Amino acid sequence: MGNEEEEAKSSEQPKASEETAMANVSTAAPAPSWFTPKRLLVIFCVINLINYIDRGAIASNGVNGSSGTCTKSGTCTSGSGIQGEFNLNNFQDGVLSSAFMVGLLVASPIFASLAKSVNPFRLIGVGLSVWTIAVVGCGLSFDFWSITICRMLVGVGEASFISLAAPFIDDNAPVEQKTAWLAIFYMCIPTGYAIGYIYGGVIGSHMNWRYAFWGEAIVMFPFAVLGFIMKPLQLKGFAPADSNKALTAVDAAVSEVEDVSNGNRDALRGEEAFKDKITHKPSKLPIATRIKNQVSRFMKDMKVLLVEKVYVINVLGYIAYNFVIGAYSYWGPKAGYNIYHMEDADMIFGGITVVCGILGTLAGGFVLDFMSNSISNAFKLLSATTFLGAVFCFSAFCFKSMYAFLAVFAIGELLVFATQGPVNFICLHCVKPSLRPLSMAISTVSIHIFGDVPSSPLVGVLQDSINNWRTTALILTSILFPAAAIWFIGIFLKSKDRFNEDSERHVSTTTERSNTAPLLGGKPVEAEASAEPC
Repeated sequence: MGNEEEEAKSSEQPKASEETAMANVSTAAPAPSWFTPKRLLVIFCVINLINYIDRGAIASNGVNGSSGTCTKSGTCTSGSGIQGEFNLNNFQDGVLSSAFMVGLLVASPIFASLAKSVNPFRLIGVGLSVWTIAVVGCGLSFDFWSITICRMLVGVGEASFISLAAPFIDDNAPVEQKTAWLAIFYMCIPTGYAIGYIYGGVIGSHMNWRYAFWGEAIVMFPFAVLGFIMKPLQLKGFAPADSNKALTAVDAAVSEVEDVSNGNRDALRGEEAFKDKITHKPSKLPIATRIKNQVSRFMKDMKVLLVEKVYVINVLGYIAYNFVIGAYSYWGPKAGYNIYHMEDADMIFGGITVVCGILGTLAGGFVLDFMSNSISNAFKLLSATTFLGAVFCFSAFCFKSMYAFLAVFAIGELLVFATQGPVNFICLHCVKPSLRPLSMAISTVSIHIFGDVPSSPLVGVLQDSINNWRTTALILTSILFPAAAIWFIGIFLKSKDRFNEDSERHVSTTTERSNTAPLLGGKPVEAEASAEPC
């Protein structure tokens, strides 16, 4: 019996020493940065706005242009914009709008995983720098392949921002206004597209289309610099940046402690070896080992995401929804011009999208907060607004009058855009904090690779085949109904808000306390409580 008790104590001792060492390497929350949560929201909104202005600009008739045409009599007119200058057919034109997805697909999971070992703000700085250089390259392109490669690099640059910005905003938003803050951020998507339509149309009319890209790069450049010089902030569920090396040492030493304890069951020796590893021998793991560990962690996190039914259902509905919205945003001006002979299709679609995008997105966020921002209520709002929006948008394309179309379509867009806040609220709150960057990254990659990436060229192929924009638009709009049905299923799933769950085994009590307070100011409530006598 005595030997068994000694063995039990010796096996528990390394675990205790491991926890002690982890507590030692963890540090307190970093001092608040110079800006307030509202300033952080404004900065991220402006960056997001520029991202989508670029998307809207390349879809506008002014920048995208049109292909050359020839009459039966032999009279030919030259094309305009990118399509005319590079002589692109509709399929190539559709591919051009989706090329950024290649870079986004590859880079998003990488940036999300690196957030555990590299400060997220620095990653955003790297991404925005790549974005700026790539956009300059778009303006310097000389054929289809050169501009396509540059658009791929735009996706790489965007990847760091889209996977990390929303978790930062959710961390710092007031509890009762989380969906509203997310809605304000995602309001920049339709607004950016709309401004991009107008911006591209104006530039294309008065200058060469290349200047549109160069103008975007000039505006984005200061934010890229800001990502490097601004005092880093931390995400909820992640250890502070200055403890990353120590935490890496912990991971490297844990296995060694376990080996010691299993080999001779000498608890004291195991504790000394562990302390020596932490305090005197910084981790110098081979690059191959670090990459292997990173891949292993990524695969483990992906498994957790894919078995979360709430997350999967939410993303599936978002894919179907984005299939339609992506094609609307790219082909909308051309469809409007051909069906209703709109003289200023860019301006009209841009104006409708700005107004409906702002009002709809904000309304969706505020309504969910009013209902009590829960995952179940988010699914209810998603299914209802998407179904009603689909009814109005489908009906709009049945009208022959342009004014009737615009009125009914505006109501449909208002309802459809109400989804932005709730759908991203679910992505952030159905997983534990440390998985939120990856959750946002995989969600974004999925909705693009299965949604708007194939939709733009497929709609181009469909239009080339049937040569009827009205029928094409009706077929496309009908896909919103399955999106509403998928989100309706989510209402009946057992859901749990995991926002306050412990995120990582190696995040210490000190780090957890720092994460309960707003990242940009104020005293941690638990820190104050801990100072009080028991």
